[in-house]
Parts: sequence; C-alpha cells; structure tokens
Amino acid sequence: MKNEKHTVQAITPRSEDFAQWYTDVVMEAKLCDYSNVKGCLNYLPNGYKIWENIQKNLDARFQATGVSNVYFPMLIPENLLQKEKDHIQGFAPEVAWVTQGGEETLEERYCIRPTSETLFCDYWKKCVQSYRDLPKIWNQWNSVLRWEKTTRPFLRSREFLWQEGHTLHATKEEAEERTKMMAQVYYDFITKDLAIPLVCGKKTESEKFAGAKDTYTVEALMHDGKALQSATSHFFGSDFADAFHIQYLNKNNQLSSAYETSWGLSTRIIGAIIMVHGDDSGLVLPPHIAPTQVMIVPIAAHKEGVLEKATEILHSLNDSGIRTKLDDSDKTPGFKFAEQEVQGIPIRIEIGPRDIEENQVTISRRDTLEKSTIELENLSMKIKELLETIQKEMYQKTLTFLNEHTYCASTLAEMKTLASEKTGFIKATWCGNRDCEEKIKEETDGFGSRCISEEKAQGSCIYCGKEAKHVVFWGKSY
Repeated sequence: MKNEKHTVQAITPRSEDFAQWYTDVVMEAKLCDYSNVKGCLNYLPNGYKIWENIQKNLDARFQATGVSNVYFPMLIPENLLQKEKDHIQGFAPEVAWVTQGGEETLEERYCIRPTSETLFCDYWKKCVQSYRDLPKIWNQWNSVLRWEKTTRPFLRSREFLWQEGHTLHATKEEAEERTKMMAQVYYDFITKDLAIPLVCGKKTESEKFAGAKDTYTVEALMHDGKALQSATSHFFGSDFADAFHIQYLNKNNQLSSAYETSWGLSTRIIGAIIMVHGDDSGLVLPPHIAPTQVMIVPIAAHKEGVLEKATEILHSLNDSGIRTKLDDSDKTPGFKFAEQEVQGIPIRIEIGPRDIEENQVTISRRDTLEKSTIELENLSMKIKELLETIQKEMYQKTLTFLNEHTYCASTLAEMKTLASEKTGFIKATWCGNRDCEEKIKEETDGFGSRCISEEKAQGSCIYCGKEAKHVVFWGKSY
C-alpha cells in the first residue's frame, strides 16, 4: 500500500504549483526524462508512442491533401543559410554549428538544422525547370536543434521532434491557398483527434515566423490560463525562391518566380495534451491518440477462470481494433488502478469472480473517474461507443473551459483589470501599429498578441484610439 500512495502523492496538485504538477505528471507517467545532453530529452515508450499515434493520424490527413514525405540532411552548409538573411537573423541565436569532422577542422561550418527551408530551396533550384514540375508538396518527419537557454519537457527543448512541410507553387494564389489549407488541417486534427479547442488566425507582423510574409497559427488554452502555440503555417511569397534563383518556364515559355510555404507541428503538442486534459491524478489521454485505450485488470487473478476470461476479453477487444492491454503482473489491484490513472488510459476494465458469475465487467472512465458495469455481450461494440463518447465529452469539457476563459475588453482600463484578475484570452481591438501592440503587452503585464481574429473590427484601437483594423486575441503564453 505504501507504493500505491506514493504514486498519487508524487504529483503536486495543480492548484498548488502548476509548473511542478506538469513536471510531476511527465515523470510519473514515464513520458520522457532528462538526458546527459543538457536541454535534450530521452523520449520513453509511453511518451514516444503518443508521438507515433500523433504522427500516424496527422500524416493520414496530410496524405489526403496530396502531401508526399521526404527526408533531407540534418546539416546545412553556412553558405546556404546565409542566402536568406531575414531567415538566418531570426534563428542566429539558436543555431548550433559543426566545425570539426574527425580530426580535421572543416573548411566551412555546418549548422544542425533549426528548420530546413534552405535545403529544400537548394534542391528545388536543381529540379524545377518547368511549370510541369510544380507544385512540390513535401513533408519530412525529423528532429531539429535550437540552442534554447531555458528548457522544459516537451514545451521547449534543444532537440525536439516535429514535422516540417515545405511546398513550392507556380502562383501566389496557389501558395496562399496551401498555407490556409494546412492551418485548417492542423485545426481539424487538434480539435478532433486531440480534443483540444483552439483559436486561430494570422500572427501580427512582430510575431510571425522569420522570413515569412504571413503566419497562421492555432492557439490552445492551457488549464493555467496561458496560451500554447500548437502549430503554424507560413506563406513565404517568392523571397526564398528568388534568393535561391528558383525560376521556371511558365505555359507562355517565360521565366517566372515560384512561391513557397512551410508548416509544422512538434512534440510540444504533447505538452498541450498534458496541460489541457490532465488532472491531479496524472494524464488524461484522448482515446484517438492514447497508446493503450483499455487496460484490463483481473481481480483475484489466482481464482479459477479469472485470468482466462481476462485474456479472452483482451483478444476480443484487440481483434476489434481497440488498443488493449492486460495487467497480469503481481502488483496489487490498487497499485494497478493508480498506475492506469497516472498514465491516462481512457478505460479500465475490472474482471473478477463475481463479474464472471453475472456475465459482466466493471468499467472505470479515466476522464470522469466514473464506474459502471457492462454486460459481456457485444462488449467490443460497447467499448468502441464509449471511447467515442469519451473523446467527444473531453472536447466539450475543454471547449467550455475555453469559452469561460475568453473575455472581451472595450477599453484599456477594462483590459488591464481583466489581465490582473483573470487568466485566459482577452479579445480587444487594435489599430495595427507595432508600438501600440508593445504598449498593450507592457501595460497588461505580458498579455501579448496571440493571433488576429477573423471577425471584423469596429470602433477604435484599445490603446491609441485610432480606427481599429483588427480584433486580436491577447494572452500570456508558454
């Protein structure tokens, strides 16, 4: 029993210290751990399997829009990186350099990729000659390295996993359409598969990606009221392509510029899953991406027929496509229950002698901790229906939280009051001037622009009183 209590006590309550709660959940659920490489993580089976399921589901959505997967080198020659000055200036403080190979000092430095636009452009320069070679709609699943000074598991680490999509188009209109399309793909994936509601829109000029003309973002609200940028999609125009001298012969046999986009989602989304859905007992995983959807715990497993019936249910559920495991270890049931809860497994099935006699199983939902009984007949179908119910109800719960923590301010004084008393998003009008944007953040103690809403602005800027051009979601962020 001592170990069972330790499993729960090791997690600090969210209300007591949210940051420590987050770290405790990561460690107790065995998602990742710190490595001997400062700022880099060891991704453990529980955490990496979540990423594999994210990758599987998201990649299927990519493929449906015509994306092809590729893989490019992790090293970028310095001369390539220097070709797009705005891009390199944005990443310069975070770039790690390779200066020696074996015993020899390299003639040219290589950076470990912080992102790969330059590599893709360098290749497209060689392979794109005609309009018939376009579009290029490519993506790679890989890791990148950015020399962050402050790191936190999943949210910010020096090396992290992600996907980076890169596309090249014949026209500006095609590229802009793809940019918006991929932002919508992220929105659909995160809301439907991760059960996380979002606000979305364009980034302001000061917040957009280095070298981009436009950046579209999807922003999630964590339980502590801070925003987390969850995925971004960027329209680069022709700047990258022109810097790399990418031109193609159009249908009129004339040389034309090409237009580029890029878009990405990283393992920081696992941090969002933890902070949006988790509770004081640990993880709460949406069924669509949970590595194990059902954990079977036999009660009084030593008694005749119990383990056999549990194994029969295991095979039946797995054969029906439900990701199921059986915990037949010699741990006590109480410890098994606590472990299942910490790991966020959506459903626990308990099966003991009495359940067998009554032709039923006991069901425990991780999201609500509610218990019920279900007859064994058509169990697989009932579990599938319950998993979908859990998925939908998790989304509705978090959507309610988002709506209840999104406020509107019509004056700066009102916004400052909300910022000092509430956590979440504040919607307020803005003239588009960068100075006003910075002053609003300064005078609201860190409520910066998260994204520009699509709704039409009316009235005046909340700061300077001039005509408003945008309605903006403001908030503190990770």
